[in-house]
Amino acid sequence: MHPALKTPLTELLGCRYPIIQTAMGWVSRPELVAASCNAGAFGFLAAASLRADEVGPAIARIRELTDRPFGVNFHMFQPGAARIVETLIAAQVRAVSFGRGPDRAMIRRFRDAGIVCIPTVGAVRHAQKMVEIGVDAVTIQGGEGGGHTGSVPTTILLPQVLDAVRVPVVAAGGFRDGRGLAAALAFGAAGIAMGTRFLMTRDCPIPDATKQRYVAAGLDDITLTTRLDGLPHRLIRNEVLARIERSGPLRMLLTAGANALRLKRLTGASLADMLRAARGVQAEGGLTFAQALMAANSPMLIQRSMIAGRPDQGVMSAGVVAGVLRDLPSCAELIERIVREAEERLTALAPGG
Repeated sequence: MHPALKTPLTELLGCRYPIIQTAMGWVSRPELVAASCNAGAFGFLAAASLRADEVGPAIARIRELTDRPFGVNFHMFQPGAARIVETLIAAQVRAVSFGRGPDRAMIRRFRDAGIVCIPTVGAVRHAQKMVEIGVDAVTIQGGEGGGHTGSVPTTILLPQVLDAVRVPVVAAGGFRDGRGLAAALAFGAAGIAMGTRFLMTRDCPIPDATKQRYVAAGLDDITLTTRLDGLPHRLIRNEVLARIERSGPLRMLLTAGANALRLKRLTGASLADMLRAARGVQAEGGLTFAQALMAANSPMLIQRSMIAGRPDQGVMSAGVVAGVLRDLPSCAELIERIVREAEERLTALAPGG
């Protein structure tokens, strides 16, 4: 292996290669996490789309499928978050990631338990805040990323964050191959994180009908909208999204209310839990309460595509790279190819080195 592929990230997480499989709601389930880890990457379970009582069994399932270290993603505003924290500490997972709600006390609890804290952020100031409260590393997602994303391209955001913090920085948003990994390492990143590229593998447990919509998508089919839940969200265009774009504010609030009730039934959360979560999202993101209520739209519509296999009745989060990907390799094939390409690039940049 090229020596440049051994980085502070591989040391911190115990993975062979500096590649993270990100936690995608309804997508990053035990099968994908284990396949990513077995291939030499580091996988994150998406616990933000699980009930608190489902997290422990999901962790146990991953351990049936791999003996490699892995992480779990969640957020502090979801119902049962306190119970999830206890589960993760008791299970001694290698790492946790999060995008909402961490505080200094929670970070200290994880670190005292020997668990690596590596949040995902989309701005320099957020990276600095996370470092101030004690995280071990940060993943920065540029505007090319899928799902909720910012407006600053990865190539602009990455060097800014590298100059601003003194912890390992992982680059996300727009990565799909070994050239991207070599470029990120040349910037000074400790590795890369990919979501869409791992979603588009044979090991990803989403229905084939949904995968084929990703394979068929071109660059013009990937769009950024704030209409779904009040935040910038990158998605594949379809009739559901077009209908949302045409809806007025009242229609969207009524839809959000209906989806919030469906989410309540699915998660087993109480109405008080749902209101607490909405207020937490509102305070964290500076949103109106109406926008926070709209957050219920995303998980329910994504669930229709990723679990029910009805891409025409749901929405599909996607990074820009979905518009250029046309294959569905296994995780092992994908990682082998990325590493080979990265080694070729790194060797070409330093011939005889």
